[in-house]
Amino acid sequence: MKTSDEAEFRDYAGPRMATWRRTAFLLCRDWHLADDLVATVLDKLFRQWHRRDSIHSLDAYVGGMLARAVVDEHRRPWRREVPGDDLPAPDPPRHADATVERLTLDTYLAQLGPRRRAVLVLRFYCDLSVEETAEILGVSVGTVKSQTARGLETLRALAAPPTPTPVPTVRQA
Repeated sequence: MKTSDEAEFRDYAGPRMATWRRTAFLLCRDWHLADDLVATVLDKLFRQWHRRDSIHSLDAYVGGMLARAVVDEHRRPWRREVPGDDLPAPDPPRHADATVERLTLDTYLAQLGPRRRAVLVLRFYCDLSVEETAEILGVSVGTVKSQTARGLETLRALAAPPTPTPVPTVRQA
């Protein structure tokens, strides 16, 4: 690869690393795995960098690579191992502007199934169209629409304040 290509790759990838890491975390719910996935995607992207001019939307292409890397990683048999209790907890994200709303949304997203979570992350965090999301996930447009609707419905239900249970009244005779 030419030196100018390497410089162009660094100029493209450098500013997007934090976004890719956050996207990977939203897809897999593990900061360490998110770092590994981003590294895997960077390696594949670097090897395909000579094709960048033939790719319509490079950001969408990388988002698709990231989503497929998450799916591939979960297919690996060693991923089915369960860590023991003696492992340290993953480091929290180091964002000075982290808010309660973001933490709450992360908690809600963690309660969704992987497909619904992937659809919502790609649609609303990565700002991809229904068609782009369907292509990346290898599903139909209708599936993306229904998973989006059901995922948003679940998030709304989780975010709704709990309804108080009515206290039965006792009639006196």
